[in-house]
Amino acid sequence: MTLAGGTLTLASDLTVTRMGYGAMQLPGPGVWGPPRDRDEAIAVLRAAVEAGVTHIDTADFYGFHVSNDLIREALHPYADELHLVTKVGASRTADGGWVMDRSPEALVAQVHDNLTHLGLETIDVVNLRMGTPEAAVDESVADQLGALVELRQQGKITHLGLSQVTDAQLTEALSISPIVTVQSLYNLVRRGDEPMLRRTAGLGIAYVPYFPLGGFTPLQSGVLASVAERLGASPQQVALAWLLQRSPNIALIPGTSSRAHLAENIAAASLELPADAVAELDAIESMAEPVRAATH
Repeated sequence: MTLAGGTLTLASDLTVTRMGYGAMQLPGPGVWGPPRDRDEAIAVLRAAVEAGVTHIDTADFYGFHVSNDLIREALHPYADELHLVTKVGASRTADGGWVMDRSPEALVAQVHDNLTHLGLETIDVVNLRMGTPEAAVDESVADQLGALVELRQQGKITHLGLSQVTDAQLTEALSISPIVTVQSLYNLVRRGDEPMLRRTAGLGIAYVPYFPLGGFTPLQSGVLASVAERLGASPQQVALAWLLQRSPNIALIPGTSSRAHLAENIAAASLELPADAVAELDAIESMAEPVRAATH
């Protein structure tokens, strides 16, 4: 099935739909433990693929293996055109806490956990997660990326990406390895990463905004609500459509555990925002406060 919104080519062997799906909302509350409705979680994953989505974003620390186990149960063996993208750099404690864990040894273990729980021999893309959920932290990525490059040489990873990085970190990373995607906090009301969006567009690197709908702090804007009402769409659909029209290198991974919300998100890819609506949305003042939420 052809999905509205088109596709984005990340590499010669890697083309994904610009409207993807993020698996973070599949586990239970706090991104921990089993889903509220396991059957619905399985159905959402299958519905996404049936709708034409070819880009699923996940992480083995979502629910402590939960998202990856659900993906494997729902979709394995995977269709050739379906591409799974995971991230490493964090882990969970026994009580559901979050730990940033980026030693080379930990990253290798995390990649192997993803392979095991997804039922794969090779992962299409592994994103190295740096910084914190609120902001990038400028430090060297050489040791961490080096460990992932070695896994790529072993055939465990096909492509590498980055998440929550500074301009200097991207420059350093590109001196070590090709980078196919950068994933960062960016949405209609939080645009602090605009320079990175523009740089990746110039380099032909995919830019994947996480929390495109605000994450744990849903988007709130009177202008957004007014534009949505005028267009006969939901505010969430307008916010996703704005991102798709913002830059041609943006790929989206909105998450949900509901088939109804999934259908609404996918329909946003068909929404063409008129120039006056885009101008109104562009004029929304970007919020400066950090997002206080679990790591993505």
